[in-house]
Amino acid sequence: MSVRVAWRLASERLTASAEPVPAASAPVGRSAGRVTGSATKGLAQGVRGFLRPFARVGSILWLEVSGVFFFMFVLIFGQSLWRTRASAEHGPDHAKFVVAACLIALFLYLTISSFWRARRR
Repeated sequence: MSVRVAWRLASERLTASAEPVPAASAPVGRSAGRVTGSATKGLAQGVRGFLRPFARVGSILWLEVSGVFFFMFVLIFGQSLWRTRASAEHGPDHAKFVVAACLIALFLYLTISSFWRARRR
C-alpha cells in the first residue's frame, strides 16, 4: 500500500518537473503515464546494465559449485566400486559393481561438462 502511494508521489513530482501540459491539450493520466513509463524504462535499463557482470559471475560460480557437487558423488560411488572390485567378473556383488561403475561414469561426465561450460563462459 505505501509503495503505491510513494510511486504516485514520485510520478507526480516527475510530471511536475517535466514540461507543463495545458489542461485542455492532453489528459493528465496519459502524460503522467508516459513520463513515468520512460523513467521506469531508463531505471530498468540502468539496473540491468549494473547487474549484467554479476549475473555472468554468478552463472560461472553456479556451474563450478555444481561440478564439485557431482564430483562428491563420484568419490562416494568410487568407494563402492573399490569394495566390490574383487567380484567384478562373476562374484556375488557383480551387479553392485556394474551399477557403481555406471554411476561413476554418469557423474564424472556431469562434473567434467559442468567445469567445461564454466571455462567457456
